[in-house]
Amino acid sequence: MTVTTEPSRTGTAGGGAPAVLVVQHEEDAGPGLVGERLARAGLRLDVRRAWEGVPLPETLGGHAGLLVLGGSVNCEEDGAAPWLPRVRALVREAVAREVPLLGICLGGQLVAHALGGAVARRARGPEVGAVPLRRLPAAAGDPVLGGVPEGAPAAQWHWDKVDRLPAGAVPLLGGDDCPYQAFRVGSACWAVQFHPEADGDTVAGWAAGDAEVLRAAGVDAGATVASVRRAEPELRAVWGAVSEAWGAVVRAHAGARGV
Repeated sequence: MTVTTEPSRTGTAGGGAPAVLVVQHEEDAGPGLVGERLARAGLRLDVRRAWEGVPLPETLGGHAGLLVLGGSVNCEEDGAAPWLPRVRALVREAVAREVPLLGICLGGQLVAHALGGAVARRARGPEVGAVPLRRLPAAAGDPVLGGVPEGAPAAQWHWDKVDRLPAGAVPLLGGDDCPYQAFRVGSACWAVQFHPEADGDTVAGWAAGDAEVLRAAGVDAGATVASVRRAEPELRAVWGAVSEAWGAVVRAHAGARGV
């Protein structure tokens, strides 16, 4: 394993732009479409490639937001991913200090687990492909997910699920096969089970890497990828707007706190 001592940074904003700490767990699960929109909004992405040994900071001081990406490990597999305890600590710090946080898939499961919820293996096998979501009552007026339309598709790729929400969490989006697709904790923490950052090419790469596992689960990988490619224009529109809305929360936090 190559150990990098300096964080990897991407984005178009200058050095003085508010920085979002991005925790990336593996090569093929980067910030993708979400990162593109955040950079376009003038935020700087401080991407830490944790699986390569890039260290995570001890605190969120100097960062205006925290974005925790997806990955193939279980949220409790500290042996396989020894950086996970630090991620959970950063999640708890973000919630306590009201630093804007967005957890995606594994990242959302880490939010639930770190805050006292529970994550379990899906008994029905993986949820993959483009899946329509249902708005829940609390979504109305939510500053990040309030504009998601009923039935909006989301790119799914997960074998585990949030099985119990943390105390005080507010469910925002659900699905017929997975009830907790998005939730909020406190005033500035959002977690989603799906992949707003993924496009058709991303999912095609995942399908190729997981081909044997998908076959064993009876999943048609070709049809799964095709469903995401068909939905991609709507995926880009809906989740791009959500990414920009979260970015606006980050910028407001940075302005208020002088980060």
